Amino acid sequence: MFKFLKNIMNKEVPALNNNLNSTHRILKTDIKRNPNPQEDEIIFGCGCFWGAEKCFWKLPGVVTTSVGYAGGHKSNPTYYEVCSGLTGHSEVVRVIWNKSEIDISDLLKMFWECHDPTQKNRQGNDIGTQYRSAIYYKNKNNKDIIFASKKEYQKELNKNNLGLIETEIKMIDIFFYAEQYHQQYLASPGSRQYCSASPTKVKLGDFTGSKYKLKDHIWENFNWEVDKCVLRSDNNPIINNI
Repeated sequence: MFKFLKNIMNKEVPALNNNLNSTHRILKTDIKRNPNPQEDEIIFGCGCFWGAEKCFWKLPGVVTTSVGYAGGHKSNPTYYEVCSGLTGHSEVVRVIWNKSEIDISDLLKMFWECHDPTQKNRQGNDIGTQYRSAIYYKNKNNKDIIFASKKEYQKELNKNNLGLIETEIKMIDIFFYAEQYHQQYLASPGSRQYCSASPTKVKLGDFTGSKYKLKDHIWENFNWEVDKCVLRSDNNPIINNI
C-alpha cells in the first residue's frame, strides 16, 4: 500500500476518525458495536487492510468488520503516522461474528490462507512493520485455538517446503479505527482495486479445537490459485443457502 501514498498526494483524505460513519457499507451494521453474548471479536493483520477486510465481510456469519490500527504504542494514530513505522501499529481488520453461524476456526482458516504469514514485516510489495502478520485477541478463551491453528498450519507449510510463520500473536485491549476513507475501501465508489496479499496457496485442515461451520461451497468462492481472487469477486457477502 506504499504506492497509495503517491496516489493520494492530490486528494483530500481525512486525518482524524472522530466523525467516523459507523454504518458498514455492505453489511449495513454498526462497525463500532460491541459483541453481544452470542458474538465474539478478533483482530487480524494480513498486510494491507483493504483486501483483508473484504475477505472477512464476505463470510456468512460475520456481523461486521472495520479496519484500523493495533499493536502499537501511540494513541489515535493517523494513517500517515502508522505508515511511517514509528508508532509500531499494524494495519488490521476487526471482525465480529455470530458464534452460531460461523466458528473462530473458520475465521482462522481465512486468516492463514488469505496471506503469507511467513513474510516478516511485509506482504507482497508492501514493506514495513505496519504490514506484519498478526492476530490480536481480546477473549482469552480463544488463545489455545489460535495457537493450535498456527501449529497445524506450520505443519502444512513444512510439507510444501515453505518458511516459518512470523505472525505476531498476543492479547490486546486497544483498537483504533482507521479514517473513514479506509473503511470498506474496496466497496467505495471509485476505489483503487489494490491488494498486496500473497497467499501461500496452502490450505488449513482440521486442527485441535477446530469446529468448522462453513461448508466447502463457501470456500470455493476463494481460489487462491487465481491472482488477486478477492479483488475479482463482487462485494456481496456469500449466501449460505445449502
